[in-house]
Amino acid sequence: MKIAVLDWYTVSVSGDITTEQLEQFGEVKVISLTKPEETAANIGDADIVLCNKVLINKEVMDACPNIKYVGLFATGYNNVDVGYAAQKGITVCNAGQYSTNAVAQQVFAYILDRYSRIRDYDSAVKAGEWERSPAFSYFPIPTAELAGQTLAIVGYGSIGRRVAELGKAFGMDIVVSTRTKPVDCPYEVTDVLTAAEKADVITCHCPLTEQTKGLVSSELLSVMKPTATLINTSRGPVVNEADLAEALNSGKIAAAYLDVLEKEPMSPDTPLKTAKNCTITPHTAWAAYETRRRLVDIVCDNIRAWQNGAPKNKVN
Repeated sequence: MKIAVLDWYTVSVSGDITTEQLEQFGEVKVISLTKPEETAANIGDADIVLCNKVLINKEVMDACPNIKYVGLFATGYNNVDVGYAAQKGITVCNAGQYSTNAVAQQVFAYILDRYSRIRDYDSAVKAGEWERSPAFSYFPIPTAELAGQTLAIVGYGSIGRRVAELGKAFGMDIVVSTRTKPVDCPYEVTDVLTAAEKADVITCHCPLTEQTKGLVSSELLSVMKPTATLINTSRGPVVNEADLAEALNSGKIAAAYLDVLEKEPMSPDTPLKTAKNCTITPHTAWAAYETRRRLVDIVCDNIRAWQNGAPKNKVN
C-alpha cells in the first residue's frame, strides 16, 4: 500500500521521531507541511492518508480515488468530512487519549506558576532585589497555597478527570461542569456559570462544538472572582478573545494561561498578545516527547487494526 503523510512537521519538528514505524505498512511518502492547494497532488495515488490538520474534504477525496483510509495524528477530526468519507467507503480513525498526562501536567505548570510566582521571584533575584533585602527572606510578591482553593473543570473526559485527580492531590476543592453528568463522579457537578462563579481556577477541557464556541465570554467572565485565573488548553475558539482581553485589562479576573488561540499560528492582531497577566504558550501542552511517541504508536495500531478488518477509533 502507498501511504501519504501530509504534515509530519506537526508531529516531529526537530526530527526526534522518525517515520520508520510506518514503513511496515507500505511505501511511505513524507511531506513536512501541505498547503491547501497541494493536498490532492501530495496524496496522489496513495491508499492511506495520515495527517494532523490538513483539510480532507469532498473535493480532495473525489480527486484522489485511491484513498481507502484516513488516519489522524490528533483527537479532533473536524478537518475531515467524515460523512462524505463514509459515503465513499473511506475509514477515518483518530487518536484519542494520547496526551492526557502531558496536558494535565501543563495545566498544573500554569497553576503553580500563578500561585508560587517562581518566574517573578527569579527575575527579582537576578535584578539584585534579594541582595538589597534587609532580611534573609524577601517576599513582596504574594504567593498562596493550592489547598482549599476551588478548581473548576469544564469538560470531564480523560484530561478533565486527570486534572481533577491532580487538583485533589494538592488539596483543592473540585467542581465539574460537563454536558453529560458523569456516573459515580466524586466531585460536585454543576452548570458552567455556577462553576465559574465558585472558581479560583477554571480550566477548559471541552471539545469545540457549536455549544462550546465562545463559551468563555463576557457573560461567564463577569461572574468570576477578580482573583480568579482562567486556563484554556482545549480549543482556541472556546474563548472569545476580545472579551477575555477586556476582562484582564479591566481587572475583572486576575490572570489567564492559554495554550490555544482562535487562529494558529497566532495572529499578531489578537488582543491577548498585549493583555495584562496573560501567558500564552504556542500549543505545546500535547507535545512532550513521550506523548508524541505514544501518538505514533496509536496511529500505527489503528492502521494495523483496519488492515485486519477490525478498525479501532473509527469516527465515521
